[in-house]
Amino acid sequence: MTRRQAVFAGFGGFCLCCLPRTLRAESFAMEEVGPGIFQRRGPNAEATAENNDAIANIGFIIGRDGVLVTESGGSLADGQWLRAEIRKRTDKPVRHVVMSHVHPDHCFGAAAFSADKPNYIGHHALREALEARGEYYRKRLEDVLGPEKTGTVVYPTQGVKDGAEIDLGDRRLRFTAHATAHTPCDLSMIDSASGLLFTGDLLSVGRIPSLDGSLNGWLKEIERLKGTGATQAVPGHGPVRVALAPALAEIDRYLGTLRDETRKAIAADVSIEKAVRTVAQSERGKWDLFDDYNARNVTVAYKELEWE
Repeated sequence: MTRRQAVFAGFGGFCLCCLPRTLRAESFAMEEVGPGIFQRRGPNAEATAENNDAIANIGFIIGRDGVLVTESGGSLADGQWLRAEIRKRTDKPVRHVVMSHVHPDHCFGAAAFSADKPNYIGHHALREALEARGEYYRKRLEDVLGPEKTGTVVYPTQGVKDGAEIDLGDRRLRFTAHATAHTPCDLSMIDSASGLLFTGDLLSVGRIPSLDGSLNGWLKEIERLKGTGATQAVPGHGPVRVALAPALAEIDRYLGTLRDETRKAIAADVSIEKAVRTVAQSERGKWDLFDDYNARNVTVAYKELEWE
C-alpha cells in the first residue's frame, strides 16, 4: 500500500486533494486577469515542503472600498505570500476572504488574514465539513510543511445558503451555493464589473477533477454553470482565465465518461477492484495526475451509482 492509499484509507475515503507528493519548488507571479483582479496560477501538483501547498489558483479583487480575496491558498505560508502580494498593490483593507470549499489547498491560507478581521465567506455546509475534516487535514499538512507553515483551521463567518451579494463599492460579487457536486460545499462567484465567473474546483482545467461529493450532482451543477451567462472563468486549477464553454466541455466529457463506464461496470457485475483499473482509461493522457486520482474517482462513483 502506498502512503497515499494508506492516508486515504485512514480517513474513510475523504478526498485529501493536495497531500504529499514530490515536486520541485515553483516560482509564482500574479497576473491581472481583469481590471483590479489578480490571480496566481498553481502548478498541477500536490503539496510539498518546497511549494507550501501553493497549488491552487488564488488571488484577490480590489474594489473602491476594499479587497476581496478570491481564494486564500493552501497553507499559512501560502496565505502570507498572497497577503504580501496584495500589499504591493493596495493599502485598502482586506474585507472579505472567500473559501470556495473544504479542500486544504483552497482554505488553509485563511489564517494569514486573521489580523485583518475579514468576513470569511463559505458555503453554508462548509463549517460542518471543516469540523469533520479540518483537524485531520491540518495534522497531515503539518507532516509535510511543519506547524509554522501550516496554519490553523478557520471557519466561515458568513455561510451562503442559496445566494448572496457582496458590495465592494464599484463592483458586486454574487455568490451561489451549489448542491453536492465536487464536494458537499462548493461555492462559486461572479464579478459584476468584469463578468468573470470564479468556479472553485467545480471547474478544473488540465488537472484531473477530484470527486469528493456526487458525480450526478456535479454533472447537474456543470449545467447550472453553463446557464450563468458568463463567457470567461477563473477555474480552481489550470490557466487563471479561460473561455468557459470549452473548459466545461472538457470536464463534462470526463465526468460523463466516468458515469457511463461505471454504470456499465456495475450492470455487468464487474467488481469495484476491477472497475478502478478499467473505467475511464480513455481519458489517460488528457489530464495531469490521472493515475493519482482516477481510481479514487471510480471508487466514489461506483459507491454512488450502485444504488441507482
